[in-house]
Amino acid sequence: MTKTVTKIGNSQGIIFDAALMDLARVKVGDQVNVTVVPESGAIVIMPLRPVPSKAEISSVIKKTAKDYRKTLRKLA
Repeated sequence: MTKTVTKIGNSQGIIFDAALMDLARVKVGDQVNVTVVPESGAIVIMPLRPVPSKAEISSVIKKTAKDYRKTLRKLA
């Protein structure tokens, strides 16, 4: 996909159309990490995804164990 760097106020930017935003699963207001690969000059833009807390992970594990208790017992 080819995009053109355009002037936006006193800065430069690249306009992302709706299709690209959907493909990247990014919406307006989301934070992204921008990295430049020195060897090639490639600009890599990756969406920041929230990292679940230990409490959230524990909660999901407990719920899954409860929901699949019978199946897990049969497998043990």
